[in-house]
Amino acid sequence: MQVEASGVCHTDLSVQSGALPYPPPVVLGHESAGTVLEVGSAVRLVRPGDRVVGAFTPTCYRCWHCRRGETHLCRDLRGMGIAHGLRPDGSGVLGLAGLGSFAERITTSEDFLVPVRSDLPSEQLALLGCGATTGLGAALNTAEVRTGDVVAVIGCGGVGLFAVMGAVLAGASQVIAVDVTPAKRAIAQRFGATDVVDPADGAVPEQVRALTGGRGADHVLEVVGSPSVLADAVAATRRGGTTVLVGTPAAGTTVTFDAFALHHDAKRLLGCTYGSARVRSDFQRWADLAASGRLDLGAMISHRYRLDDVNHALEQLRRGEVVRGVLEIGP
Repeated sequence: MQVEASGVCHTDLSVQSGALPYPPPVVLGHESAGTVLEVGSAVRLVRPGDRVVGAFTPTCYRCWHCRRGETHLCRDLRGMGIAHGLRPDGSGVLGLAGLGSFAERITTSEDFLVPVRSDLPSEQLALLGCGATTGLGAALNTAEVRTGDVVAVIGCGGVGLFAVMGAVLAGASQVIAVDVTPAKRAIAQRFGATDVVDPADGAVPEQVRALTGGRGADHVLEVVGSPSVLADAVAATRRGGTTVLVGTPAAGTTVTFDAFALHHDAKRLLGCTYGSARVRSDFQRWADLAASGRLDLGAMISHRYRLDDVNHALEQLRRGEVVRGVLEIGP
């Protein structure tokens, strides 16, 4: 595959720091779009010339989860072990999530590539590979937000802003964006948030309840991956409501909250990986929404970089200076 664009994502940072365990050495990058150049004799899902988006998890159609339609939980991870290059000592270098798209060209399994029919630029299609699908899917697939629901999104980075967009697309009557950064709260409002909350102004659950008639939100999406923030998210959820853990905690993270309150208030606590997406239909779904003007992928891209600037891109993301950065790689 010729990589034409690759998003710079917090998952790349998590692997780089060791918070998300991954066997080194590894080529980072997984949120990508490009064109298929060549295929092996056994390949059936893609052809040379296809525009494709790289999927963060494979879809094998063989494992138990895929056969049940839970393709975001695919367990056939053989493609994760594909070597993308050789070191001087002859050992292989893996690509993150079977892709390793911080590169000009990659070799991968067809299970990680999804053809998308679209005239959108590759820098926009690349976002479908991770951030857009995780955020949109958290609202539309995992939480199943319905028309008239009240939604709070805690953490308005790239994924959180896509979650805000997903809630708006679902017809939520109120979307509350919670973030410590004024600029990100302002961007969330541009994308349809009706209210914003600054954690510096007081306890987040109390602020959310004050905006919702004392009840709390129907759905609270935690997009930070922090134990304390998740506890706040559960507390900000109304009785009978749903809390969704979208952010990725460090491996081994534990969370403490009042189990009796969870039971008594009949709340639901859901984990969300990859937006509970069926990528072979959802990628096209998101692309069609963008083409129709209902989803603004381009507005999410705040920074563009050359491949040689990848370290600078990661550092700016680490400092919280980026909504979504994209490496423009091209043919």
